[in-house]
Amino acid sequence: MPSFDEVLKEAGEFGRFQKRVFFLLCQTGVTFSFLFASVVFLGQAPGSYWCRIPGAAELSEQCGWSLEEEQNFTVLPLRLGNGSSSGECERLDVAWDASVSCASPLARYGNGSVGNLPLAPCHDNWVYKQPHSSIVSEYNLVCGNAWMLDLSQAILNLGFLTGAFTLGYAADRYGRILIYLLSCLGVGICGIIVAFAPNFTVFLIFRFLQGVFGKGTWMTCYVIVTEIVGSDQRIIGIVIQMFFTLGIMILPGIAYLVPTWQGIQLAISLPNFLFLLYYWVVPESPRWLLTRKKGEKALKIMHNIAKHNGKYLSPHYSEITISNEEVSNPSFLDLVRTPQMRKNTLILMYAWFTSALVYQGLVMRLGIVGGNLYLDFFISGAVELPAALLILVTIDRIGRRLPFGISNIVAGIACLITAFLPEDIPWLKTTVATLGRLGITMAFEIVYLVNIELYPTTLRNFGVSLCSSLCDLGGIIAPFLLFRLAAVWLELPLIIFSILAVVCGLLVLLLPETKGISLPETVEDVEQLS
Repeated sequence: MPSFDEVLKEAGEFGRFQKRVFFLLCQTGVTFSFLFASVVFLGQAPGSYWCRIPGAAELSEQCGWSLEEEQNFTVLPLRLGNGSSSGECERLDVAWDASVSCASPLARYGNGSVGNLPLAPCHDNWVYKQPHSSIVSEYNLVCGNAWMLDLSQAILNLGFLTGAFTLGYAADRYGRILIYLLSCLGVGICGIIVAFAPNFTVFLIFRFLQGVFGKGTWMTCYVIVTEIVGSDQRIIGIVIQMFFTLGIMILPGIAYLVPTWQGIQLAISLPNFLFLLYYWVVPESPRWLLTRKKGEKALKIMHNIAKHNGKYLSPHYSEITISNEEVSNPSFLDLVRTPQMRKNTLILMYAWFTSALVYQGLVMRLGIVGGNLYLDFFISGAVELPAALLILVTIDRIGRRLPFGISNIVAGIACLITAFLPEDIPWLKTTVATLGRLGITMAFEIVYLVNIELYPTTLRNFGVSLCSSLCDLGGIIAPFLLFRLAAVWLELPLIIFSILAVVCGLLVLLLPETKGISLPETVEDVEQLS
């Protein structure tokens, strides 16, 4: 009986059928990147806001004040009397009623005594010039509540982490395409609920669920694509990453054109419903079907692939070799039971953690620098394109391991140099930091490919999901690590990123080279990799 790879060669390893499926599933990368980075635009700082004095709303209506006039009457005296107060997080500890003069509401306190009036912290009386422009103004995530914006991104990453475990397991047990379609439906529905959340608690719950399903779409589409092409074409996994980068570049355009955060949230969520149409055009992974003892279905799909590719399967292909390994429900012990699997798993988990922590840290660090948010974000996405092109040029010529190690080491050294470059040479500091971003982007994209190639079919989706869950742990830690350490010394996070990346670069050199090798079908196949 022929093996699956032999049948795939005759049906076409990357023919018209695979190219169509590949292009369709690549669109998932665009929508996933929208979800991944959307907090930058959903949580933009409101342009101008201040704390309203109790009774000011009614008095403003009675006196016919504009918002600017009300601000002048309440905030300006506060700034004049208490130079240290901006009127954003505290207010004068007074209350206005109908007896207050419209012309000079603070006259009763005397002109000279405003500075001596007690101040009160603001709790929920904020006024925004653009009330629905972001979740910050929608849910009052300012002043003492500002940390809740970081929480919203940590909750999304927690959703990614949960999705990696639960949906990664489900895709190995119930099938790739079923979990992919259910995940697309989940992302769309949760995205709509997030857009119309009546309070911040509901927002967080469904943002978490959107993270769970979002991770399901991304991981399963990646595995499906990798399992239906030949070993020489597996670098197309890197091209999927280019669609992620394309999404990063499109997102600031959407945010620039759509004025409200609800509009942005709907614009990035609704496209997921279109992916439900893939039910009719994207088949189940035949590799997965074989591991679940469904050889007839797998063969039927292979005949269909051959037909679309203009090929013809030989009549003696009436059955395909099925792995002798008993199909069991995967567990973490399966990933660490044997020496080579154990080494691969531990190194890959660390590589995922480092890639995510350094990548997200460098992206968020750009936000601290300031400037034009839309343009800066677009440029930071454009920087990632050369990373994918460099991988495509090197990975089939010199293998996976060397570019993987070097890209991490380059990122680490670039972070270290950036930390100690003087502020008065901004162009050099930006250039070296960009080199670090390029290096860690390469490492982030290679780890996907290497992870898939180092696990057997029976454990592949579970293994990738489990290892990549460390990426989500890195994503949860990144915002807190960056902002807390930057408060001590602005460049301190770069020192931490540098150490993590260089250690990672040295560790990944211990992994086996997988260039040109068929995807392993069993744990024994993995153990034989040297």
